[in-house]
Amino acid sequence: MAETQLFTPTMPEEVLETLRWAVAEETPLEIVGQRSKRSIGRPVEANLLLDLSKLTGITLYEPEELVLSARAGTPISEIEALLAANKQQFAFEPMDYGPLFGTEPGRGTIGGTLNANLSGPRRLKAGAARDHILGISAVSGRGETFKSGGRVVKNVTGYDLSKGLAGSWGTLAVVTDVTFKVLPAPETEKTLLLNGLDDHQAAEAMAEAMGSSAEVSGAAHLPEGVIAKFLDRALIGGPKTALRIEGVAPSVEYRVDHLTRLLRSHGVGDVLEAEQSRALWREIRDCHPFCDGTPSPVWRVSVAPMMGPRLVDTFRRAAGANAYYDWQGGLIWMRMESDPEAEVLRKLITHFGGGHATLVRAPESLRRQVDVFHPQPAPLAALSARLKEQFDPRNILNPGRMIQPASPTT
Repeated sequence: MAETQLFTPTMPEEVLETLRWAVAEETPLEIVGQRSKRSIGRPVEANLLLDLSKLTGITLYEPEELVLSARAGTPISEIEALLAANKQQFAFEPMDYGPLFGTEPGRGTIGGTLNANLSGPRRLKAGAARDHILGISAVSGRGETFKSGGRVVKNVTGYDLSKGLAGSWGTLAVVTDVTFKVLPAPETEKTLLLNGLDDHQAAEAMAEAMGSSAEVSGAAHLPEGVIAKFLDRALIGGPKTALRIEGVAPSVEYRVDHLTRLLRSHGVGDVLEAEQSRALWREIRDCHPFCDGTPSPVWRVSVAPMMGPRLVDTFRRAAGANAYYDWQGGLIWMRMESDPEAEVLRKLITHFGGGHATLVRAPESLRRQVDVFHPQPAPLAALSARLKEQFDPRNILNPGRMIQPASPTT
């Protein structure tokens, strides 16, 4: 195997120069930042690494205008620390994938946040990265610089193009600069824990909570198989259903009391105060139960919320898996021992009304054998192919990461 070459640009102009060279030479590139998500997707078919970890710096922050711009390689932890100092946040609560792959937390970048379209438990209310991006600067696979969007929410010039790169995993363009909307952080939060519900009962309780006037910002169910993994084993005694309330202190107090009374038929509840509540939702967000130092397959499955428990029950009749639920049951994290059972899982997703599944973690040998990202329906796949042709006609950007390369004709 050829030795991997490394390019580490420090300015957007150097990214453009590298891309123009790669286009001229028809040389494929693997695009990385701090490498916290490098193992997601199929192995990239490239021996040249474009490392954006030196393309850093916050270039604009106007707290009064709720806007922040930064170079793509800027660590998300650095940005979140600055926001916290100003009592602000990314409302979409971006997940940190690093610990799932055995690396320290806080290594993800702001560019990777957009490319992976990250989100967290608050997605039910706030959406994902694509819903908060205001503007980008990038270099396409044609070796051309382009900009989209701007620095204010009402500037919609090219806005959809900025969103279009969300979740493209570096296969359409190399983003060099991003501008995100930021929002005030809640003054405080509490989490109501319902005790002892099974998966189906929890789905009903979460649906009732989300439909209430309590303005729940997080709804997750932690079955008995994972509960001891949270808060350093502080959560014990059977499954817990977690409901988060955020805002100013008097409002939070009132809404927790209201929710407790509303859900009394679902059992007795405990309340986590702010510090423990924040810690719990970070662990739910970052898939803490499965950050076990192994390469065992981990799936991220999205289905209709009420279908989640039914899918997991049916799947377990065919294969073993551990699981817990976020997004009111609409997001299922599943861990298996060896075989990712992709065919079985995706057939069940179709059977239970549709959705998608991404194989987030697996050994490289398994990632070469299965569709890591959910196969697209033919019309959507054709549209994606046309988009790829427009942005990267020579297929030099992260080739093979999202779609298995076509076999050469003989």
